[in-house]
Amino acid sequence: MVYAGIDYEAILRLAEKEADLIIWDGGNNDTPFFRPDLWITIADALRPGHEISYYPGEINFRAANIIVINKANSAKEEDIRSIEANAARLNPRASMVVAGSEVTAQNPEVIRSKKVLVIEDGPTITHGEMAYGAGEVAAKKYKAAEIIDPRPFAVGSIKDIFSKFKHIGKVLPAMGYYLNRLKS
Repeated sequence: MVYAGIDYEAILRLAEKEADLIIWDGGNNDTPFFRPDLWITIADALRPGHEISYYPGEINFRAANIIVINKANSAKEEDIRSIEANAARLNPRASMVVAGSEVTAQNPEVIRSKKVLVIEDGPTITHGEMAYGAGEVAAKKYKAAEIIDPRPFAVGSIKDIFSKFKHIGKVLPAMGYYLNRLKS
């Protein structure tokens, strides 16, 4: 069962009636609206330092019972050690788990030898400061013939995104809807 809404107390009371276990996923952009029995926070090994330089991510990092450092199979060893050092300093009671994150495609044959336009998660690419994400990793892993660079073709709000976030690579960040686009 998945619950969503703005009345967190009502959501929690409903979930408590129906569930033995409640998992809160704030996407590292929020803190839980109830006191968890077990607080798990994920730190991205490709973004060392973000675990202590963003709000509310740092709160989640400091409050966690377990810190999972993911994407370790793609990260530099010194970046993993940096996150572990931050955890030891800011949250020494937390258990640490270092884990890999393998990117897979259900149908890799549709990627192989093709020209591809990679559309990535907007927040990860923009304010998350990543030049690429899992889509580009999959394109390379499954040997796409070419990753099409969308930047020369960008117009309007997407062009503005590329201008504002100059670190973005050859990917198209998926961005939200604007009210002027919802009118028919």
